[in-house]
Amino acid sequence: MSDFGVFVLVAALGVVTLVTRSFFFMFKQELPFPTWADRGLRYAPIAALSAVIIPEIVMRHGALITDWRDGRIFGAAAGAAFYFWRRGQGQAVLGTIVVGMAVYLPLHIGLGW
Repeated sequence: MSDFGVFVLVAALGVVTLVTRSFFFMFKQELPFPTWADRGLRYAPIAALSAVIIPEIVMRHGALITDWRDGRIFGAAAGAAFYFWRRGQGQAVLGTIVVGMAVYLPLHIGLGW
């Protein structure tokens, strides 16, 4: 690709970025947002987190885990149990991470699971 082509590409990407990031500032009045979309967006963070975390827990090297001796399963179960036990109280998320890692690391490092 020539230098001019690279320049045009970068300029076009800059324009697209500017338009998409400032789209809602271009109008004087607030744009109506459908209630169904607002309801659906409430579940977006947990859906994205689940899409990243669950395959990491139940798969190894692209295949489902078939052996019960895997520290990730026990760490995730301990973290989930702690979260449901302390749900609604402060520091539940941090405690979930700490408990899950406290179970996972000895199994992974100590036992090689």
